[in-house]
Amino acid sequence: MLAEAAGARPKEACGLLFGTRGQGVEGQERITAIRPAANVAEDPTRHFEIDPATLIAALREERAGAGGAGLALLGWYHSHPVGEALPSAQDRACASGDGRIWAIIAQGQVRLWRDCAHGFEMLPTCLAPG
Repeated sequence: MLAEAAGARPKEACGLLFGTRGQGVEGQERITAIRPAANVAEDPTRHFEIDPATLIAALREERAGAGGAGLALLGWYHSHPVGEALPSAQDRACASGDGRIWAIIAQGQVRLWRDCAHGFEMLPTCLAPG
């Protein structure tokens, strides 16, 4: 994601996050794959909008059990070429409170956020080897 964000500058990079949903006591989700998507926003230097065709295809794959080799669509990612890895006012305005993960890339770092009904909550992040 860092390399993609750097390569997209000055535009915002965006895409989908795939992985496994948490089970058992820990209930942790694990992001294991990403799928870059075209940013079709009217002004991609200031906003992101994931290409609807890419999103619809991923949702269909997930429903059919084939999303990213059987992986669930956990959320989306995008970069902030200028700013911090925090939800912007635009991000908050576009959030749906659906519980999905938002990965925001800025200043050489990736931060994960949960899109909750009451706003964004920062998620703890642990990078697994591999």
